[in-house]
Amino acid sequence: MLQVCLNGRRTGADGAGVPLSPAALARSAAEAVAAGATEVHVHPRTPCGHESLSPRAVGPALEAIRARVRVPVGVTTGAWTEPDPTARLERARSWSVRPDFASVNWHEPGAEELAARLLDLDIGVEAGIWSGTDGAARFAASPLGPRVLRVLAEVTDPDPDTAEESARTLLAELGAARGRPVLLHGEEGGTWPVLRLAGRLGLATRVGLEDTLLLPDGGRARSNAELVAAGLARYGPWP
Repeated sequence: MLQVCLNGRRTGADGAGVPLSPAALARSAAEAVAAGATEVHVHPRTPCGHESLSPRAVGPALEAIRARVRVPVGVTTGAWTEPDPTARLERARSWSVRPDFASVNWHEPGAEELAARLLDLDIGVEAGIWSGTDGAARFAASPLGPRVLRVLAEVTDPDPDTAEESARTLLAELGAARGRPVLLHGEEGGTWPVLRLAGRLGLATRVGLEDTLLLPDGGRARSNAELVAAGLARYGPWP
């Protein structure tokens, strides 16, 4: 499985190719799926460009993307979008248009309560386990572990020379990951080394402008579709 991460915390300052509005997200998603992506991960924005979990941001983004593609679509619930854990819970409960899945970073305050709420709403949970945090230990002890959709193993080491080693360390910390599938990915300079490792290990992965602005050869990516196509051509396919 190759997920495309459309925009993340990028802004217009990162280039015109970063999709922010619902229409731009939908167009980018359609192009990426045509290039081979099998899932979509998005950070919805308000009209002024701020990341938000408000139904007025999440709903239009999901509806626009679903009008163009027929693959699962997920959203972030990162604490930076809504720092108050109680407010995050209420935001999720208020969604009238719901994503197929949502990523929950297990090291963040209120993660388990949010994951439980999402599961009660029949929204799949990606358990985001970041390298360099206590997320793996918390997940190992969580009663929700066997219920999550997958583990999103996020290698935050941006150094291309050490990212693969960091990825192997994170996977060792995760062990059998409570029997759940693992999606392994890196970011910035670590994106392509970790993606290559995921291919060798037969793990799902992701790529997109959220994780990197550069192609494997170091050239600037013009779109999410170009990143997806480059990943598949060089390192794919993925299970």
